[in-house]
Amino acid sequence: MLSVSNLSVQFGKRILFDDVNTSFNNGNCYGIIGANGSGKSTFLKILAGKQDPTSGYVHLESGKRMSVLEQNHNIYDDKNVLDTVIIGNKPLYDVKIEMDNLYADYNDENADKIGVLQQQFEEMDGWNAESSAAALLSNLGISENLHYTLMKDVDAKLKVRILLAQSLFGNPDVLIMDEPTNDLDYETILWLENFLANFDNCIIVVSHDRHFLDSVCTHISDIDFNKISHYSGNYTFWYESSQLALRQRTQQNKKAEEKKKELQEFIARFSANVAKSKQATSRKKMIDKLNIEEIKPSSRRYPAIIFERDRVAGDQILNIENLSYSLDENKLFDKIDINIAKGDKVVIFSKDSRATTAFYEIINSSENKYTGKFNWGITTSQSYLPIDNHEFFNKDLSLVEWLREWATTEEEREEVYLRGFLGKMVFSGEEALKKCDVLSGGEKVRCMLSRMMMFRANVLMLDEPTNHLDLESITAFNNSLSKFKGTVLFTTHDHQFAQSIANRVVELTPNGVIDRFMKFDEYMQDDKIKELRNKMYDN
Repeated sequence: MLSVSNLSVQFGKRILFDDVNTSFNNGNCYGIIGANGSGKSTFLKILAGKQDPTSGYVHLESGKRMSVLEQNHNIYDDKNVLDTVIIGNKPLYDVKIEMDNLYADYNDENADKIGVLQQQFEEMDGWNAESSAAALLSNLGISENLHYTLMKDVDAKLKVRILLAQSLFGNPDVLIMDEPTNDLDYETILWLENFLANFDNCIIVVSHDRHFLDSVCTHISDIDFNKISHYSGNYTFWYESSQLALRQRTQQNKKAEEKKKELQEFIARFSANVAKSKQATSRKKMIDKLNIEEIKPSSRRYPAIIFERDRVAGDQILNIENLSYSLDENKLFDKIDINIAKGDKVVIFSKDSRATTAFYEIINSSENKYTGKFNWGITTSQSYLPIDNHEFFNKDLSLVEWLREWATTEEEREEVYLRGFLGKMVFSGEEALKKCDVLSGGEKVRCMLSRMMMFRANVLMLDEPTNHLDLESITAFNNSLSKFKGTVLFTTHDHQFAQSIANRVVELTPNGVIDRFMKFDEYMQDDKIKELRNKMYDN
């Protein structure tokens, strides 16, 4: 379907890809993974023809159509919403425009040409194009009254959905998507997961959303050592099997036959679990391709994120009474009454992200324009990861010096100790001397996590903690919070994070709070809660 031959990419002395030869086949969904900076987005741009490789070429099978999720959100500002979606099938759109132009200047000479174009248009199912585009828009939450609005007048977050509809329109043979779940809500991501899981053609996707990769991928394509290797299975299978193979490599005393049996048993368990899932039919093609020969140890470096507590908190963690907050006369939440107890791991949730951020700022005494009150338990110690961390890095300090500012003992102030700590967070050697004001978004979050770990608090508060992190850091972070014995309050767009960590959901709304002791998926899928949520957001 789509092949890559002898592909190399080099920027100056830096080599991203070296003589890559691979192919992407029909009926498969490939999740492209790799460390930050490994070239995932660059590779997609090359596949899409938007960037040239240093050498080598990409070949799309003759007669096949490729569709790419557009990253420039303003490129179609002069088009209306419906036309923007139909442009996703450019051959069809070009025929439509040519027919419209000929009709506008109709005469006997162009009548025959119109007849030929109409025949082509019918073969492309063009007469159903507008209704098909409208159905896609509806499924992605774009109301009918926006269909003829110019894109320049559409809200930025809705543009993301319209361009997503464009990429899906017309059943492309190859679909290329870079971070398609960005700025989508839970329901829309769920719809997209189901759509792609049942898509019959070839999909190539980059995403940091592990639940999404698990739901749609039949293969994981790993960028490592300047090459791309395909592995059957979804992200969880790749991660768990590569970790198992890594452990086996250190087990010198275990016989080859024993290792092979262990891997076969792992595949059997994984397949049985997937077969029980709701998407069993769409994932069956993935299960059928799992094989022991493909399992290889990963060379990935996972940060050692370990949260310890100086003391165990008492039963009373946080009591909140009648808490209300408004911004620019917009009520973000009202009359919030909740009591957080020891061991609660609470996902704090709202349709308006400003509400959750304001909530954290209030209980961390950084925001005082609220009514109501809150009280922390006397045995609690808190550590907070804000969504915006830039103020922590406006300093001309090396990472060692930066981390030393948060040390509380002489041992912690020692350079050997600080370098060891930074090494665990994948800042090794000279990287520990890097200046803190030139860090990437992901590096800043890893530094903030180091700071949190040094506090040894028994209550952790995290506002969108996975923003900017790579899959390795997200996975290690997720595992650490699942094992943490203290209390966690967190807000996240990462489905897997919410589902695997939280034992309680607290939703802040303009008309009060919804508070349920249940897992995130159970909460979001409960029909009575859906009805209640609609009422609570109703003005």
